[in-house]
Amino acid sequence: MVEGPRAATGRDDENIVWHSHAVTRTQRESSHGHQGLVIWFTGLSGSGKSTIAGLLEQALHQLGVRTYLLDGDNVRHGLCSDLGFSDQDRRENIRRVGEVAKLMVDAGLVVLTAFISPHRAEREMVRHMLDEGRFIEVFVDTPLAICEARDPKGLYKKARSGQLQNFTGIDAMYEVPERPEVHLDGKQLVTNLTEQLLDVLRRQAIIRS
Repeated sequence: MVEGPRAATGRDDENIVWHSHAVTRTQRESSHGHQGLVIWFTGLSGSGKSTIAGLLEQALHQLGVRTYLLDGDNVRHGLCSDLGFSDQDRRENIRRVGEVAKLMVDAGLVVLTAFISPHRAEREMVRHMLDEGRFIEVFVDTPLAICEARDPKGLYKKARSGQLQNFTGIDAMYEVPERPEVHLDGKQLVTNLTEQLLDVLRRQAIIRS
């Protein structure tokens, strides 16, 4: 595991020391019966990533897997409530989420995240916070037209009318993942996509049921 917050921030403060604990991640994982990792869902607003992440968490919970779901809107009610939607604030939003996810992985949990996370550099930043094999990028590839037709929060309508600026897919860029571990066709039923993800986790021996 990357050594504490200093490794992520580049800060060099001799008065801040990373403390190793007597109970290790390996021991926690042994108790849980599975390894800790991050399943990072990315895609446009309305792509279905939150719905799929929620269904996957339910399925994993039924299998006895210890999970936690970090949702983009939820973290902005607390952890990231002071951030806006500029590129700088979005990067900080993802950095904070990555640090929280890293701690949860150290606790041996399977962490599911649902964030647009439009920039590759942000997603790679989180990947590099974790050990090799602990980050699974899931690209929910849903065409913009379908996302906009769904528009569950009415955000596309606001963006098209000029009420909402810097909205991903309309006047802000979304950088498609180049080599995601899982590439989902967002036009399919979410139940089918959830099953596809469970198959991936079984093939990688992350779950055994």
